[in-house]
This record gives sequence, C-alpha cells and structure tokens, in this order.
Amino acid sequence: MALLITDECINCDICEPECPNDAIYMGAEIYEIDTNKCTECVGHFDEPQCQQVCPVSCIPFNPAWRESPEQLMAKYERLQAELPAAKT
Repeated sequence: MALLITDECINCDICEPECPNDAIYMGAEIYEIDTNKCTECVGHFDEPQCQQVCPVSCIPFNPAWRESPEQLMAKYERLQAELPAAKT
C-alpha cells in the first residue's frame, strides 16, 4: 500500500523533507502523497519516515492502493533507476 495524508493534516511541513522518494507535496489545502512514488520507505528505511515524524498521526496506509513488499521494492528500484546519475 502507499500512504495517504488525511484532512487532519496541520500543514506542519515535517513529513515532506523526510520522504526519500519526494512523494509528498503540498496539495490544494493539505500535503498529499503521490502513490506512484510512495514505497512506504521500502529500500530506504524499515518504517515509513513520514509516519514516524507526523505529530498528529494523520498518515495511514491507503486501503485503496494495495501493494505487496515485492511490488514496493520494484517501485523503489524503478525510482532509483530514474534518478540522474550522481556527479562525482
């Protein structure tokens, strides 16, 4: 599953910089999560970082967007392959 941000969001801006996939962005009224980029931090961390830092616990799993751990890892790998090559 991807995660989603509920309307309980207070727009504190703590979650956005924690997302390693840049999946969190400011929507029309509250922060939102791009389900095509959210891997629940699979490949980066053991637990979703946005959930860990959210002061109002408004980031549940999105029941409408179900993905297996294997699918999340495949999405992580795809997103990593799309990153520009690191400059050395």
